[in-house]
Order: sequence, then structure tokens, then C-alpha cells
Amino acid sequence: MDIDALARRLDAWSRELGFGAIGVSDVDPGDAPQRLRDWIDAGRHGTMDYMARHAALRASPDALVPGALRVVSVRMDYWPRDARDARSVLDAPKRAYVSRYALGRDYHKVMRTGLQALAHRMEAEVGPFGYRVFCDSAPVFEVAFGAKAGLGWRGKHTLLLSREAGSLYFLGEIYTDLPLPLTAPVGAHCGSCTACLDACPTGAIVAPYELDARRCISYLTIELHGAIPEALRPLVGNRIYGCDDCQIVCPWNRYAQAAAHPDLARVRNGLDDASLVDLFAWAEDEFDARMAGSAIRRIGYERWLRNIAVALGNAPTSDDVVKALRSREHDPSALVREHVAWALGRHEAAMGDG
Repeated sequence: MDIDALARRLDAWSRELGFGAIGVSDVDPGDAPQRLRDWIDAGRHGTMDYMARHAALRASPDALVPGALRVVSVRMDYWPRDARDARSVLDAPKRAYVSRYALGRDYHKVMRTGLQALAHRMEAEVGPFGYRVFCDSAPVFEVAFGAKAGLGWRGKHTLLLSREAGSLYFLGEIYTDLPLPLTAPVGAHCGSCTACLDACPTGAIVAPYELDARRCISYLTIELHGAIPEALRPLVGNRIYGCDDCQIVCPWNRYAQAAAHPDLARVRNGLDDASLVDLFAWAEDEFDARMAGSAIRRIGYERWLRNIAVALGNAPTSDDVVKALRSREHDPSALVREHVAWALGRHEAAMGDG
């Protein structure tokens, strides 16, 4: 088994499979477990109870892959080159803003397929070995291991940052028992910049490198199953799935790489510049059909309508917006009805003031 020869081939193979970079680290997560415990103890994980349940497993790679010695970390760029400019959509309050990572095919499927193909190439080179591939499929300290593997450094918004690619990419891992040579980590280059903290609409980045998920729009529109807190609803704006504000303003993202994989490069269903009113009119079967193969389908139809109702409540008052909201005043879902009532209340108040 020529491990050094295998390591030399990894970069070329990974690029052939659509990955933008690859690195190798050991399996020691460093201070990441303690940082996670402190974050959970502060309640900043919100309703994401799985973060607490799987904390110990996350800190023990060999519990996921017995005999694990290395973590192979990969980057896959997702910025869709042909999508409408993100800022212009955010500045159009009757349009729906969808986080740019979710405009293409569900990245879980794309990444896992690529990682599995990379593992198969490794196996063809050196024979059977112990491994497991991950992409949000198990508790993994992906940012910590990505940083140790030299893919970048943890930015003040808590995402991994690269001088060559910013932060607009997915991370995936292969845990393996192969003693691959390690790649060197890189230094941090955020300096005194606080652009991400200043840009966060809800103040979720409470300090450099500290995120309170309970205030994060990505958490509120994707992870949270219940009602979005009323105090935060006006701050959500027209963001119906996720939020990119901290990344849009990051100076390093001027170097963000366009998606190389065709499944991530192609915008699906026109969601880079869709009308809130039009999306709110989708029936459940239409939502299911259109969102097949999309990460968005994971939130389900009820939360999709909840999120759009909030965005419509934040849109300028107009006949079409009010008519759309009234069409769902008696929706079967109590969650949807509550957010529709809130949104209508805002427009009724605006019309009263007028």
C-alpha cells in the first residue's frame, strides 16, 4: 500500500469529481467539544436538541468509524453564477429571498455521491480500508476538521473562510483508518473586520466567533418548527429560506468560486427571483413536486407557508399582498393562520395610518 502515492492523487481526483479543495487532518477536534458544550449550556442551540444529544459522539470520531486515524475534508463551491444578484433581491421586498446554497439540487445528495466516488477511487488504488463518508449525515465537527486540514479558518461568523474561495461552499468528510499524510492548516485573516457582525439583520452574531442560533434567520426559517418569535418577524424581511447577509458582506467572498457541479450551478424553479405572492399560491402537491430533489422540501409545506406569510407581512401594503394573505386566513394549519393573522394585522395598521 503506497499511502504517499495515494495522497498525491487525491487532489486531482477530488477536482475531477467537482470538489474545489481537499485536505487531511488527524481526528483530534481540539477545543471544538468544549466550545460546543459552552454553546449548549448557554442555550444558544435553541430547539436543536440533537446538538446536545450527540455532543459526545461528535467529539469521538472513532465511535463513528472504529480505528479512524484521519479526516479527509473536501470543499464544494455552490454559488450559482447565473442567479440574480443576491442584494438586488433582498432590496425588492415583494420578491422571495432564498439562501443561494438552496437554489440548486439538494447538496446532501450531490456531496455524498461525490464523496462515495472519491472513496471508491481510493479503494481501487490501495485495496479495502475502513471509512465512512459524511455530509450533515452524522455529528461531525466539519469546520474544526476543515480548518485543521488547511481548507481555511473559522471566520467571525463561525463559518469556514478561505482566501481563495471565501465561505460559499459545502463541507464534506471521509473518516478513514488510512494513515494519510497531514496537510498544514492556514492562518486566520479576518483581522479587525466586523462586517459580518454589523450586517446580521437580527444580531445573531453576538460576538466574534459566537452565534446565537435562536436569533439566526437560517435557524428561524429552517430549523425552528413552531412559531417565529414576533419580535424577530419584522427583521426577517423577505428571507423565506435561510439568510446570506453575513456572507454577502464578507470581503473574502469577492473570491468566491462559482459552482462547478452542474446540479448546484443550475437554479431550480426560478427561486433566485420569485414573487412572494406567486409562491404563497402553491398548493401542497405543487410544493412537493417542485421541491423534489431540493433541500427546501425538508422544511415541509407548513413551514414554507409560515415563512412566506412573515415575508408578506413585511412587504409594502398592496392589494395583491393583502389578497394573498386573506386567501389563507382559514388555512388548516394553526401555525400558518397565526402568521397570516400577524401579517394582515401589519397591513391593516398601515392602511389605517394611511
